[in-house]
Amino acid sequence: MEPLWTVLFFVSMFFNLRACFKLLVDWKGMLTTCRFVSDAYERLRALPDETALEADERAPMFLLLVPAYQEPAVGETVRALLASCYPQGRFHVAVVTKEEEESAPHPLMGVSTGELVRRLRAELPPYQQKMVSALVMPGSGRKAHQLNWAIRPENLSAMLGDERRPEDVLVGVSDADSLPDPDTLRWIAAEELTGRGAHAYQGVTLSFANFDRLDHRGRVCAIQQSSIFIRISVARLINEPKRIRLFERFAARMPALARKVQPLFEFCFRRSQICLGHNQFVRLSVLQKLGGFPSEGATEDSTLGYVLGAHGILIKPHPLLELTDLPETSEKVVRQNARWYKGVLDDIPYLCRTWRERPTAFNLAQLCRHVGNKVVEWPIAAVVYPVAGFLGWHLAYRFWDRPVLFTLSLAFPSISLGLTIWVGGIVTQDLLESLRPYFPRPVNLARTTLRAKFWGTFRCQTYWLLATRGSWRVLLALVRARRFEVGKTDRVSR
Repeated sequence: MEPLWTVLFFVSMFFNLRACFKLLVDWKGMLTTCRFVSDAYERLRALPDETALEADERAPMFLLLVPAYQEPAVGETVRALLASCYPQGRFHVAVVTKEEEESAPHPLMGVSTGELVRRLRAELPPYQQKMVSALVMPGSGRKAHQLNWAIRPENLSAMLGDERRPEDVLVGVSDADSLPDPDTLRWIAAEELTGRGAHAYQGVTLSFANFDRLDHRGRVCAIQQSSIFIRISVARLINEPKRIRLFERFAARMPALARKVQPLFEFCFRRSQICLGHNQFVRLSVLQKLGGFPSEGATEDSTLGYVLGAHGILIKPHPLLELTDLPETSEKVVRQNARWYKGVLDDIPYLCRTWRERPTAFNLAQLCRHVGNKVVEWPIAAVVYPVAGFLGWHLAYRFWDRPVLFTLSLAFPSISLGLTIWVGGIVTQDLLESLRPYFPRPVNLARTTLRAKFWGTFRCQTYWLLATRGSWRVLLALVRARRFEVGKTDRVSR
């Protein structure tokens, strides 16, 4: 049995070391993103104002798309977008609904989402009525199909006119529960005018728009879901150009060696880009070159990140915040994560096809990381890491007569557990609270009761358990029925 225990020791150490490393990287990622956000808000006053932007012919045109289906509160998002601090003639808001909802509205809504938008438009001043369009996509389809319907030539011509070049138009995407910062367009325009523009932008999104309506468990989940965006999604976008610039400096000094190690660099150090599907902007010319938003999978946003990366386009992070809703029940959180995991599975064929067509180290890395970190780890992480920790403690007694192995068996599971509570339950809360002054509207994140502090600190893994349930729901459905029906988040019934 001695060889078996030795193997288990190294397996346990691998997972515990990986857990510690990931938690430390998450901590650093949150610090990086929060610093990025706070620094940008400190410099907001230096951005060009609406008058200066209106006078500058180089200022970009923004087409702000809101795909919506059974969304009773869509009017709040439309009003928030119209309140953007940007010249009125330089942006247009389009809400894209579905024909199937027009003919059969949700019983609890009474009227369709499109009708709500048309009524809102009728109440607006004449100059704002020109800035809002209500489009209806014929037939059925998902979010990507609605977005692609909006950027068809005939619709673009009706909304923007025929004189706009695709290179000068940035297509923004918001969800029907999005509350963006009013200075978002101004910040992006400043980047474009100063020569720091990009083909795509992704902003910081936090799930706090309905925070006051959530119970203790829901608030814990809102904190943890928001932490994903700041410690992984945006942090990765911030760090990716830094790694590329570092390698470019190395290549300038040692070009011959750089050519030899470039595949190793791309395989080991390049990371996939993450689009979140809202607070997101892509140049119209790029979308037209790519054939529109990817519509093959359940989630067009994650696929779009891979598509942009495969074409060598870096997504630039923008630091201004957007608030969105968190699903208000545990079942809805599970369903949301099930849809996201189905999108993860749907991305596999694209990544395989991309690697076969262009077998580069970068494309292979994207495929391997996607399968390992998302497809495999998502359903099993909630079980594997606790088991590895308990196994490590158990092995301490097996190796009581070997001081080094005994110490390592006790230390790493204990450090992993401590970092889980510290990073997940305490640091995350503190850093997100530090962003409160920059929220588009006031939200109180403070834990005001002992119960809230206990839940937030020691039950910070609640969200990940619900996410695990969502992934297994997809896998079991695929095994039993060979298919999984992807449903949208229900925001009609509370």
